Amino acid sequence: MNRNRMKWALMIVVLAMMVAVSACGKKKTPPPPAPPPPPPAAPTATLTASPNTVNAGQQTTLSWQTSNATDIVIDGFGTVDASGSKQVTPTDSTTYHLIAKGAGGTQEATARVTVTQATTQQPSEVSLTEEQAFAQNVKDIFFDYDAYTVRPGDQSVLQANVNYLKQHPNIHFTVEGHCDERGSTEFNLALGDNRASAAKNAIVQLGIPAASIRTISYGKEKPACTESNEQCWQQNRRAHFVISK
Repeated sequence: MNRNRMKWALMIVVLAMMVAVSACGKKKTPPPPAPPPPPPAAPTATLTASPNTVNAGQQTTLSWQTSNATDIVIDGFGTVDASGSKQVTPTDSTTYHLIAKGAGGTQEATARVTVTQATTQQPSEVSLTEEQAFAQNVKDIFFDYDAYTVRPGDQSVLQANVNYLKQHPNIHFTVEGHCDERGSTEFNLALGDNRASAAKNAIVQLGIPAASIRTISYGKEKPACTESNEQCWQQNRRAHFVISK
């Protein structure tokens, strides 16, 4: 009887050892590695100038739009917001340069503004007529869409006009109000009248007698530019100065 017990006990011990060895031989499968995080999105950037061709002393509007950028810089202006606009008065033809930086890299954009310089030299044997001298020295001012408020950047143009007019106090002239092609004839005639009056009032405030100025509105009937785009429309939204004969 004791031998049987010892035999069963030995068998139980052997079976336990076999189970233990089998359990130790099994390895746990490691979990799959976590997927890598997606790379950061690359920045985008645009920069435009409207109009992109101006006369010396006139303004243009820079507009920009960026995304996925934390550091946006425009040469000459420093750090700017992710999107916005700014009026500038370049003295010479200029290429404006924007750099947008973010975690996903760097993006650049440029906008070229061509400045047309007034011709100041005339052949020595030819004298300017009064009308030619007036047209050369008294410059147009321009307005925003559907607006007749004189823009801050055009104050310097008006001041230059006034400086010339004060040197020629006997000159009488007309301020013409003009509009772009959009809108009805009646609406643009009223808008042109408001633009001419706004330019006249600004000049009077700078010291020119109101009696020497008359105003007229041509609405959209006498465009300076006939293409249907923003650059052309900007040239037509103007107050034009003409000497009275």
